[in-house]
Amino acid sequence: MKYVLMFVETEQYRKDWEAKDQSERDAAFEAVGRWFAEHGQKITHSTQLQPAHAATTLRLGGPGEPVMTDGPFVEGKEVVSGYVEAELADLDEALRMARSWPACPVVEIRPAS
Repeated sequence: MKYVLMFVETEQYRKDWEAKDQSERDAAFEAVGRWFAEHGQKITHSTQLQPAHAATTLRLGGPGEPVMTDGPFVEGKEVVSGYVEAELADLDEALRMARSWPACPVVEIRPAS
């Protein structure tokens, strides 16, 4: 079954990341690289998204014409910063994979069709 793991940054995570020195950032990147190497055979696609301020949102379904705005489509303190798509046996395997993610503090898991 295909699952998408979405990596979600919080405002606090972003502040903590920006406060890290280069050696701490390098260690974090190495941990993420190891995670991808460990799970690489099951990952079918992945990407890191541009920051939320680069988003454009189109709101459909209201009266009149659709409304387009700059920025993310949700109001909040958490933004999806990247994702992987993986072929996994079941939700339990997706949870095991997500639990070992070494970066953003939130991982949302969704089955994909």
